[in-house]
Amino acid sequence: MIEWLNTIPAGVIYLIVAGIIGLESVGIPLPGEILLVSAGVAASHGVINPVLLGTFAALGAIVGDSIGYAIGKRFGRRLLTWLGTKLPRHFGPKPLAQAEGLFERWGAWTVFGGRFVALLRILAGPLAGSLGMPYRKFLLANAAGGIAWAGLVTALSYAFGLVAGQWFHRFSWIGLVVAVVFAWWSTRVIQKRVERAEKNQEEPEPAQS
Repeated sequence: MIEWLNTIPAGVIYLIVAGIIGLESVGIPLPGEILLVSAGVAASHGVINPVLLGTFAALGAIVGDSIGYAIGKRFGRRLLTWLGTKLPRHFGPKPLAQAEGLFERWGAWTVFGGRFVALLRILAGPLAGSLGMPYRKFLLANAAGGIAWAGLVTALSYAFGLVAGQWFHRFSWIGLVVAVVFAWWSTRVIQKRVERAEKNQEEPEPAQS
């Protein structure tokens, strides 16, 4: 991929990187991180400017996630409602309420950290919109995550070459496992709280003497 980037004008490389990362952030599974690593290595060879590369990568991530959020907000609830009729155990009102509670509590960290984790990088924006996360809160977490991720990937790729891509690949999948375990634990905690609240509401009040 680096050889291919060497044949493209610098300005076009910035746009390609921003576009691919943006489309990945919308929810399309594209190799945005691999492309950014390769572009970072190309920057270390003097092909492009690393600061501009990181800037365009961050813009692509922020804009793409915002578009994914808008799509999730517009169509996500309808999709979740339809899934609830087909798979009520997993997408019914109760599981959906638990997911909303989970996202309300940890949503900002999910959006920020999801930028560094495989799969969550694709789903964070649409999921935040579907579950009704306030856009201002989403935008702050999205911008912080996009800038941190783009800056870190660009800097490490510029300094260490393609080996940085292997580090990010391993970290992404480790992060995904950690995120799944944490999400399961948080869901169980919220589920128990909901069940406890429902039980308290169902208990009859003591009779007045």
